[in-house]
Amino acid sequence: MRILAIDPGDVRVGIAATDSGGMIATPLEVTERKGAADTIAARAQELGATLCVVGLPLNMNGTEGPAAEKARELGEELAERGLEVEYLDERMTTMAAERSLIETGHSRRRRREITDAVAATILLEAYLERRRHQTDHPPSGA
Repeated sequence: MRILAIDPGDVRVGIAATDSGGMIATPLEVTERKGAADTIAARAQELGATLCVVGLPLNMNGTEGPAAEKARELGEELAERGLEVEYLDERMTTMAAERSLIETGHSRRRRREITDAVAATILLEAYLERRRHQTDHPPSGA
């Protein structure tokens, strides 16, 4: 089962996907925020993905602000298009993506083009790791 991860921003939205086995996360693309739900739904259909993990940009104290509200709005648009939506705290993913791209020698222009997709990949890797951990350590009494 393929899973998509979405790193929502005010201007651009990064999209990442797992492989067909649902194990390896790969950056797909960056799209404009306007019309992003249609683009994401089309990519999900093309890839056979039914689950979208939407990054929830919480404040550093864990509360939700305007950015989280916009992320939830995008999630609702995806749900209206028939996709299952889960939210995952995405604090620091963009910063981690930028750091990784700098360390690998990407130019400033190239970083600007792909940071959001790389951030979505980091988000998806975190989601997959959390899911693996839950599988490895089921709740007691299960």
